[in-house]
Amino acid sequence: MNPMRTVTAVAHRGAPYRHRENTLDSLRAGLELGADAVEFDVRTTRDGVPVLLHDSTLNRLWELDRPLAALSAAELRGVTADGVPTLADALLATKDSRVMLDLPGRADPRAVRQVLDVVREYEAEERVYYSADPPSMLAVRAADPTAEIALTWKTLAPPRPALLAAIRPRWLNYRFGLVSRDLADRIHRDGQLLSVWTPDTRRSMRRLMDSGVDSITTNRVDALCALRNA
Repeated sequence: MNPMRTVTAVAHRGAPYRHRENTLDSLRAGLELGADAVEFDVRTTRDGVPVLLHDSTLNRLWELDRPLAALSAAELRGVTADGVPTLADALLATKDSRVMLDLPGRADPRAVRQVLDVVREYEAEERVYYSADPPSMLAVRAADPTAEIALTWKTLAPPRPALLAAIRPRWLNYRFGLVSRDLADRIHRDGQLLSVWTPDTRRSMRRLMDSGVDSITTNRVDALCALRNA
């Protein structure tokens, strides 16, 4: 089977070359460009509202030297002119599409539960899957025994069997530069799927497809979809 026709195309933070990352316009654009799923980052405000932001501060995207953890949801809306969506906003905007929900930063079981509570409230459990380092994914697994997990892994040494048994990931999620055909074959033999992040050149995308990856998360999902559908 042609791997270019089977790889899942995931829009990284939406379409960040067209709109500010992790905004509703960016998420919608990623899906309109042909993505099978959209990835975005979730952190919680001071009062426990899950919102879309990768960094711990508003400095890079909003030019405000304010840590998110020091702001309430209402204050965040005010200082960004309602520019940072809540997780609830994002789930409504993506409708029935698949969502890869990344949890950056230190693992916080309480914050994880707040995120999962919103996913349940909006009945999105079947289309949401979670991605992050082991501590956060252990917290997700503890809060939801049925959650679909993409365990982010940053070394060629394989995860320990005990860790895999505790997290039970469906996916292993690797930085794309680490990936080879041998790695893909090993992961598939072990019963997981392989997702990668974030190649943005056609050359890298082709190499990864030829290596047998199952999913590619990219800032240029239009380029990925064009390659896949060529």
